[in-house]
Amino acid sequence: MRVVLLGAPGSGKGTQGKAVVEKYRVTDIATGDLLRAEVAAGTPLGLQVKTLMETGELVPDDIVVGMIKEHLAKDDTTNGFLLDGFPRDLPQAETLDAMLKNIGQPLDVVLFFKVDYGEIMKRLLARHRADDTEDTIRHRLEIYEAKTKPLIDYYKNKGLISEVNGIGEIADVSQRIFTILDDIAVARQARN
Repeated sequence: MRVVLLGAPGSGKGTQGKAVVEKYRVTDIATGDLLRAEVAAGTPLGLQVKTLMETGELVPDDIVVGMIKEHLAKDDTTNGFLLDGFPRDLPQAETLDAMLKNIGQPLDVVLFFKVDYGEIMKRLLARHRADDTEDTIRHRLEIYEAKTKPLIDYYKNKGLISEVNGIGEIADVSQRIFTILDDIAVARQARN
């Protein structure tokens, strides 16, 4: 199972990604977690991206693409993978397509989390993370609108988008996702 999670910050991608990784035993490649680990460890990369993350700016493509390439190459992705936080824009999506073509692992599905911005603001302010101030959140949502939202059409045109209602109890949202992924797995088995 090769999955990309797409949705605004706070739409539930991280929470649901963990559920998917646990149930389907796929490799978790969450760029936000990887970058926060670099910052926490005080690595040169962490120091380089710390200010960007604190102000809600996107980390430059070359850094993120390099991290993704490294993880796709070194992590055991034979059972599949889950990408959360990548791609963030059309150039990254095209780069990802090329990377996956090179390793013969095309995407199975792009799960798009639909959650209204009022709910997102409430969720993000409640999690009390250092980079979750109201101004930073607003800025991240503006970047999402401009850069990431066009990916919905990009993946729709490829027939890969599945919309997930991201509002409700965590277990209910997980069940909606599992139904989509189970249907994909069944369809793939039928083809083989």
